[in-house]
Amino acid sequence: MPATTMEQLVSLCKRRGFVFQSADIYGGLQGVYDYGPLGVELKNNIKAAWWRAMVYERDDVEGLDASLLTLRKVLHYSGHEDTFSDPMQDCKRCKARFRADHVKDGKCPECGSTELTEPRPFNLMFKTHVGPVDDGSSLAYLRPETAQAIFTQFKNVVDSTARKVPFGIAQIGKSFRNEITVRNFIFRLREFEQMELEFFVKPGTDLEWLDKWRDARIKWWVDQGLDPNKIHVKDVPADELAHYSKKTYDLEYEFPIGTEELEGVADRQDYDLGNHTRYQDELALTTKVHKNTDSTAKLAVFDEEAKKWVVPFVVEPSAGVDRAFLAVMTEAYNEEKLPNGETRTVLKLKKHLAPVKVAVIPLKRNNEQIVSLAHQIKADLLKTGIGRVMLEDSGNIGKAYRRHDEIGTPLCITVDFESIEQSPATVTLRNRDTMAQERIAVADLPKYLKEFFL
Repeated sequence: MPATTMEQLVSLCKRRGFVFQSADIYGGLQGVYDYGPLGVELKNNIKAAWWRAMVYERDDVEGLDASLLTLRKVLHYSGHEDTFSDPMQDCKRCKARFRADHVKDGKCPECGSTELTEPRPFNLMFKTHVGPVDDGSSLAYLRPETAQAIFTQFKNVVDSTARKVPFGIAQIGKSFRNEITVRNFIFRLREFEQMELEFFVKPGTDLEWLDKWRDARIKWWVDQGLDPNKIHVKDVPADELAHYSKKTYDLEYEFPIGTEELEGVADRQDYDLGNHTRYQDELALTTKVHKNTDSTAKLAVFDEEAKKWVVPFVVEPSAGVDRAFLAVMTEAYNEEKLPNGETRTVLKLKKHLAPVKVAVIPLKRNNEQIVSLAHQIKADLLKTGIGRVMLEDSGNIGKAYRRHDEIGTPLCITVDFESIEQSPATVTLRNRDTMAQERIAVADLPKYLKEFFL
């Protein structure tokens, strides 16, 4: 089939309740989106798959859920106050404002004018004030990344878990960046969600771990249904590296808007832990409090071989949940020509990601026995723990099938007249991808579905 377009995805997302523009009734808040009934299910399933792979299936990772409000000192010593900015330009003719790196051939991206201002830095962090007094001492930020809380809580996690390097701390949560320009639906947002792992390693082993995590992350994306041929690894050039990075791999994916970054795997070396440790040293000097330089008050671990405290290096796989959502939707979207000439839109999502796992459809919604049995089947299937089971009471079996093809439901169960007339009771089971149908005993459904969704 032809490549999926952004227009197809945006239309499907709004029509079927995946994604809505935030504050849509007021014209929308640019760069902010809300996830609807099906979108929140898919998003939660993506996060659950990441958490399972990063935390549950490993023996060397702990979890964290940190606050959104960030103390100013944290982002000062992390370098964000000085470096977390994009170059910005204005068009003197049409008054548009955009990132300088989006300018091609010295022309405004909106109107083509060459009358542009000189590039100037624009800090991307959202400022706020904590407490009743709005002054410099109350300044705080909405976090621009989830990573810094992991670094500042490093010692507490180590002390409470007795972890030894190599080990990681994982976190999923919201971040905020006051992007100059937001575009391409949910690809670039001002409020977004990240899935980040900070993996702490012995200095000198960081590049080896960087390659290991690059390969592990590619495999995870393929497990979520992405075509490996559409995933490309970019070894980020030195002049494009973030201020904290020694080496970075960008995992890029062929989105409808072109090949763009899906996830970054960065060697942050000891930049963050080292900077926060330097603050502790400065604090000790200004307060004249003696601190043993070999103390665990530093964000360090004790190297048994070297018999000294060492600040670990960090390898960071960092992915955006919203971009993951967009990539999964792009890969799953299909339009198929049926033998009768109709076109079927189907989301071929991996089973573990599907928002609705099973739809139970009563063939006749005005038949009390059929509807009652459908409700009983749904209640029994919910006890299996396979995920969301929906009762589709639309009354039109053809439209019900098309609706659930379009939202990616792997299986539909139809309760018909045979179901209430036969003993033992049977139902029709329909597969989303093949459209094949089979009769199965109602009593066998729980076991069948548990095995299907394993």
